[in-house]
Amino acid sequence: MFIDVHCAQLKKRGQNAFGDYFLSKRGVEEGRVIAVLSDGLGSGVKANILSCLTATMLLRFMDEHVDIKKAAETIMNSLPVCRIRKISYATFSALECDEDGAVRIVEEGNPDFIWMRGHEPLKSGYNVVASNSFPDRRLKEYNFKVEMGDRLVFCSDGVTQAGLGRPGRFNFGLRRAGLTELLKKKIKSEVDISSADLARFVVEEAESFEPEQKAQDDISACVVYFRTPRRALIFTGPPYDTSSDAHYARAFDSFSGRKAVCGGTTAKLLARELGRDLTVENHLPSGDLPPTANMKGVDLITDGALTLARTLEYLEKGLLGEADAAGRLTDFILRSDVLHFMVGAKLNQAHHDPRLPVELEIRRNLVNNIVRTLERKYLKKVTVKRI
Repeated sequence: MFIDVHCAQLKKRGQNAFGDYFLSKRGVEEGRVIAVLSDGLGSGVKANILSCLTATMLLRFMDEHVDIKKAAETIMNSLPVCRIRKISYATFSALECDEDGAVRIVEEGNPDFIWMRGHEPLKSGYNVVASNSFPDRRLKEYNFKVEMGDRLVFCSDGVTQAGLGRPGRFNFGLRRAGLTELLKKKIKSEVDISSADLARFVVEEAESFEPEQKAQDDISACVVYFRTPRRALIFTGPPYDTSSDAHYARAFDSFSGRKAVCGGTTAKLLARELGRDLTVENHLPSGDLPPTANMKGVDLITDGALTLARTLEYLEKGLLGEADAAGRLTDFILRSDVLHFMVGAKLNQAHHDPRLPVELEIRRNLVNNIVRTLERKYLKKVTVKRI
């Protein structure tokens, strides 16, 4: 199964920094995902520093294969309690899971996570561990097994306390029960909703309960979705040996999953070898980028280096929803879990023109940077085949 992880966040009104901090990492070879959501005391820069410190230390411990319970206990016993408010300087939820469905979670101070199977919530038992340094602090430890299609939803108290004090049904805040009801309805109406869309939904709903629809606290929601991986193949650049054109065209055509082509020469190669028509979509918005094209059996066809460079920019900056060709390629990529690149080694002389920008120098460097960004920032599984 594929582990789809996403966190959506909103700053407290009037603040320039997030008081909550989220970190995650995928171990591709191990099939393991680790993640931490920490909520710093207060808001703004101070809370950001406290939550960042907590999340960073916890993730580092877990990444070095320190047992998740031991790592969490170390953090719990190390970070002090506010003398005035008598509460933790930072609370946290830490997750470790693998592709076989084994899940380990520890929580200290954050709202209890919600485990959804379909649109129904499930319960899991837990062990309680008290802090040696601060007896009032308690750590909850969970160990359980998920099934394909299960979701885990984590949040900061900015979600469960949204709307606190307002008259009406949620005058005590949305609370965990209210969030569970929202999740049940949303998942029932959108069975295959992604982690990203569900996390954004939770944040937007929490904000809507606040006075004037403006966040009174930092709001964070993290969703972990265990599902069948969505596979995609991106073919860019013709093979080094032209005698291999037919072989790779057939390999591309027989791929089971969504398919994209980046590069006019590559698209023409496929059209020739597969005997299919290639048409340009001049009517679609493309901005300053060459337009996309159509071919039977291919989900998206774009220009090569120019579009790849812009796509890399969008991925690095987190720019989504752009209407040009790079925006469509970005959306294609982010709606996939396992991506395979076929990168031709035949050089396009146009990309060696010294008058062109440095970032467009060579196709493979662009692909390498895209792969690095997808693995580190978006936790995608990526393979590259040079041909």
